[in-house]
Amino acid sequence: MANDLLSGGTTAAESYNASSIEVLEDMEHVRLRPGMYIGGKDERALHHMVAEIIDNSMDEAVAGHATWIEVELHENGHVTVRDNGRGIPTDPHPKNPEKSALEIIFCTLNAGGKFSGDSYQTSGGLHGVGSSVVNALSDHLRVEVARNKELFMMEFSRGVPQAPLAKIGAAPNRRGTAVTFHPDEQIFGKLTLKPKTLFKMARSKAYLFSGVEIRWKTGINDGDTPLEATFKFPGGLADYLTEVFAGATTYSEKPFAGNVSFADKFNVPGKVEWAINWTPTRDGFIQSYCNTVPTPEGGTHEAGFWSAILKGIKAYGELVGNKKAGTITREDLTTGAGALVSCFIREPEFVGQTKDRLATTDAQRMVDAAVRDHFDNWLAADTKSAGAILDFLVLRAEERMRRKQEKETSRKSATKKLRLPGKLTDCTSKDRIGTELFIVEGDSAGGSGKGARERKTQALLPLKGKILNVLGAASNKLTTNAEINDLCEALGVGMGTKFNVDDLRYEKIIIMTDADVDGAHIAALLMTFFFTQMRPLIDQGHLYLACPPLYRLTQGARRVYVADDAEKDAVLAKGLGGKGKIDVQRFKGLGEMDAKDLKETTMDPATRKLIRVTITDDEPGDTADLVERLMGKKPELRFQYIQENAQFAEELDV
Repeated sequence: MANDLLSGGTTAAESYNASSIEVLEDMEHVRLRPGMYIGGKDERALHHMVAEIIDNSMDEAVAGHATWIEVELHENGHVTVRDNGRGIPTDPHPKNPEKSALEIIFCTLNAGGKFSGDSYQTSGGLHGVGSSVVNALSDHLRVEVARNKELFMMEFSRGVPQAPLAKIGAAPNRRGTAVTFHPDEQIFGKLTLKPKTLFKMARSKAYLFSGVEIRWKTGINDGDTPLEATFKFPGGLADYLTEVFAGATTYSEKPFAGNVSFADKFNVPGKVEWAINWTPTRDGFIQSYCNTVPTPEGGTHEAGFWSAILKGIKAYGELVGNKKAGTITREDLTTGAGALVSCFIREPEFVGQTKDRLATTDAQRMVDAAVRDHFDNWLAADTKSAGAILDFLVLRAEERMRRKQEKETSRKSATKKLRLPGKLTDCTSKDRIGTELFIVEGDSAGGSGKGARERKTQALLPLKGKILNVLGAASNKLTTNAEINDLCEALGVGMGTKFNVDDLRYEKIIIMTDADVDGAHIAALLMTFFFTQMRPLIDQGHLYLACPPLYRLTQGARRVYVADDAEKDAVLAKGLGGKGKIDVQRFKGLGEMDAKDLKETTMDPATRKLIRVTITDDEPGDTADLVERLMGKKPELRFQYIQENAQFAEELDV
């Protein structure tokens, strides 16, 4: 496999050296703006740092150069990731000979061995920022490299080398890289790496690549996580899905699973692996990955997978004479389905640095074609399972259409009741799929939104002032509050135990508030409301935050929107490339933006950015406890949280 990656007859070890490292630009603003690189400064971002280092080792394993990876969480909060790969190049960098390639990798943003395509066919650490960002956000980082029978070491603090790269001895029986780091408290406060989260991360990597052995160690006993474990799963994703569905009734005894190389079918490097089964006893889920990196927001590989499954089940229904199979939609497929999709492709394109969504167009076509052939054969070979799955999906389709008719009646009723100045401006589509409700603050923002929206699919609901803080509020206050009643009526649902996510009239609920402190407070109150009264709406991925810009920078015919002061300063320093003075306009609120600005930056799906609101409970009740501290009636808890975290807050716009 290694020889397939090379040209000119060189060996893998010879080709992966300092000349593989291409320096694209200096690392800037990582410590100032960690959200741009790892998604924030919260617990998810903290653990994402470990994922970045593991992904580098996984790239070595997938490329055929490493057979094992070890993840160790130490008692002092440091974490070590080791592998037996080729080892990071330590020779002088050709474009910067006074520095080693290792130093360039760990100190320069967008420097890595994954840009040219010669060192890796597929890689998870595509952008070359993982190592340098982790280094910048760690108060201590140590790298050991065993390469060419020699052992090298270099240490850093907050991205700054503490001494030159040093050769510390011979390593005749060792090869590979070991990275040990400690997240910086100046960035992450008192957050600490959790054994349970890292354990699950390590295990998932073993499922994703059946050829690698993952070793886990920790010196922290949380009473729940093993102190040591070794993972290797020859069956890959099929093994994982079988474990997930252990004890549950499924419509097929074994999942539909497979593994197809793109080289055989499309003459390009890469492959796709999948596993899926349906169950009447659990909610549906899909977990997708690209080059072993989780893509929680899906993307083109997911779209290709569901397209293949949908076309396959419809074709089978037609083959057996079930006319109702033609009414099945993707929404029906995902109900009760447990699905895993993992693809490996060269030079993947992601939306955002944290790689939450795959955007590579060809991935959809290749995954669709690869999975479809195998699904058709699987259905034909196992008619018992195929019939049970088809019957289940037809029932789901019939139930969906029945609820759709009920919702259409509900929509007409709700629209009539809410035809008041400044209230619901509904969309024209009668189907929930593809529709969006923007919750905005005030009539002025609603006015701009009306001109910017897509009438068919986008609805607007302006709220007056700040919504009631539902934590601790008496039940009679909730039921008599006008803004809450308007919101529930527009959504078509009840609160608490009366909430049914199937009654939801829109696919996406988007909180669109001003990019200032008041706007953030309103968004927090709304998220608190949804968390306490309509949590399934969040769990099933219906709640989003819009990302309106704070500034518009104009120079001649050139116009750029920026989210905050740091980004504005960076753009001003670099310039827009036009002529004349740069005009800076600060939007004090959405109402100040004209419809064209609002559409382009915040509402148009083709150009906007949305943040999906998610809940990550590593321990039951984690999120509920945090919400209670921040939004509850006890000011002493809120004050305590502020004391613990104020020193890590960025400058506020007040």
